[in-house]
Amino acid sequence: MADDSRATDVGARYAQALFDLAVENHALESVEADLKGLSELLRQSPDLRRLLLSPRFSSEEKGKGLAAVAERAKVQPLTAKFLGLLAANRRTSALAEIVAAFQRLAAERRGLVSAHVTTAIPLTDAQTAALKSALRQAIGKDPEIEARVDPAILGGVKVRVGSRLYDASLKSRLDSLKYALKRA
Repeated sequence: MADDSRATDVGARYAQALFDLAVENHALESVEADLKGLSELLRQSPDLRRLLLSPRFSSEEKGKGLAAVAERAKVQPLTAKFLGLLAANRRTSALAEIVAAFQRLAAERRGLVSAHVTTAIPLTDAQTAALKSALRQAIGKDPEIEARVDPAILGGVKVRVGSRLYDASLKSRLDSLKYALKRA
């Protein structure tokens, strides 16, 4: 049986290597922008996800696909070489984890912390600013907010900062009330 901790560390190791190279080559912002664009492409394209995740495609085919994507997206040479390395090392399935880990490293370097915010309806600019201010006071760092809308929470807000979850959603409050009533 394979060592699970080694499998989960792949994304972090590759991200750290790319991050170090990007800093060394003064290309941190451009590589980060490239990865953000690739992440969006992964999210939007089932064909790209299939290419990267499926064992049916050889590393050569994955490399050619990633090279075409890199050329079309006009990514930096460092990013393009990195994508080629991923394909050659058969690590394309870890691309999403690598992007996430790279973004965390870049945010840490800027003194930011990522906050994943889920609301039932989109936040206004004023609400986003108020939430940012409240989070800055609570965690002592500037939050970089990634907002997501999920009508299933009914109302309120869920905020995940690192491994901490602040759940002030209406759904969780109703679930707690339902549980309390069942116990009574």
